[in-house]
Amino acid sequence: MIFHVVSLDDWLAIPDRPYAPASLETEGFVHCSPDEATTLAVATAFYREVPGPLMALLIDEHKLDVLVRWEAPAGPPPPGVPPGTLFPHVYGRISRDAVDGMMEIERDEERRAVGLAVWS
Repeated sequence: MIFHVVSLDDWLAIPDRPYAPASLETEGFVHCSPDEATTLAVATAFYREVPGPLMALLIDEHKLDVLVRWEAPAGPPPPGVPPGTLFPHVYGRISRDAVDGMMEIERDEERRAVGLAVWS
């Protein structure tokens, strides 16, 4: 299982089509994380100012019909992520059938990601 951070509004924007965030066009892939701890670090480092609910998609990489490469980040990893951590990069749209679940990223008063909660 790999994780992808997304605002709830972005995930729900076009529910009948595969998911394609802006990074797919600008960088050629969809950024994902290998585990919960890394997902929370990514959410804190890059999504702190995103308003509204922030979600973690739980993606079964074996259900994807596009290439997934485990690669080092372009720069240093987010604070709290050990050097040498590889990140799954999805080189194409994410089929909604590959998303096995979604959890809400819980944030503290300073909007740091502190946990994942079952979303209903």
